[in-house]
Amino acid sequence: MPGTVLLVAASPVGKGRLVDAASVLPVLAAVAPGVLAGTDTANVVELADPVEPQAVLTRLRAAAGTVGPLTVFVTGQLLLDRRQRLPHLALARTTPATVRYTGFPWHWFREELRLRAPGTTTVFLDLHADAESWERLRSTPLDSGRNCAVYGRIAPPPQRRTVADPSYMKAVATLLRSGHRPPVEQLHQQALSRITGEAPGIVLAARAPGVSDPHAAISAAVQAGRHADADALAARWEQAAVRAHGPASEEALHWTEVRADLAMFAGDAARSCRTWLAVASARLAAGQAPDAPAVEAAVDRAHHQWAEIRDPARARELGAVLAEVRGRVPGRRVGALDHVQRQLRQLQTQN
Repeated sequence: MPGTVLLVAASPVGKGRLVDAASVLPVLAAVAPGVLAGTDTANVVELADPVEPQAVLTRLRAAAGTVGPLTVFVTGQLLLDRRQRLPHLALARTTPATVRYTGFPWHWFREELRLRAPGTTTVFLDLHADAESWERLRSTPLDSGRNCAVYGRIAPPPQRRTVADPSYMKAVATLLRSGHRPPVEQLHQQALSRITGEAPGIVLAARAPGVSDPHAAISAAVQAGRHADADALAARWEQAAVRAHGPASEEALHWTEVRADLAMFAGDAARSCRTWLAVASARLAAGQAPDAPAVEAAVDRAHHQWAEIRDPARARELGAVLAEVRGRVPGRRVGALDHVQRQLRQLQTQN
């Protein structure tokens, strides 16, 4: 089965740059796609110093939706947003003051990769943290999702007025240029051994969970086109979580979110939109803040699915609800509420 490779190298332009992230891309580009992916053939998508968080999200979402093995290489630097103190991958225009709107929230990686089957996703990271991010990460691990194998390192801030080199990722790429991809744990250890002249910082080495995870059975059903079976299995887990923990619990809402994604995979945008709106409403009713990551993610996904609805009547119905929720949860995209209201006015003229 063909593999997919996503190469992301991102760092701010100007004096805020801590690492020359894009310098790793020529080395990675010299590796055969199949070797990068660990498959016979592979598609490679490269993002060099991206500017817009939504552009990165679009490419990540497309890669996460593929059936075959997925390997993600991320090189760059981490910053915390000032409001919620959450880690973001800094993009070309990111500054400490604008990171919430110009950086890529790290939890978006977790959200997009969460429904992939265990054993199909490998993430290699070579990240440099600023001082604030470094202090946070020493006590709070970076969360890239439960179904991913994650390898790499997070380095502390470089010396003042110094731009660091992504030496770990360059070591990975140099090893792969031989034309052979060893098992990922072995590749990771060999890369670390090549950067012994510097402190690796926080070393990341987490295997993916075993196939006993119920998400694996659900993912297998989706990949086989058995969408009704996948939803039925998720519904059983959702009902069990409601009985054990209550309808507003994180355990229950997780499975509601899974069902919203399953509706998207089945091509039912209206059901996916409605379910994401229900998740957002439940989180808000439970007292979660409008700018909490899980609330924003639910509304953003509802908005995305609403744009895919082709039945004007259903789009009008759900658009009215979305507009009300968007008024409370504006999200990170400037003009999101205006977009909903503008589209609703157009829908009023359609049968």
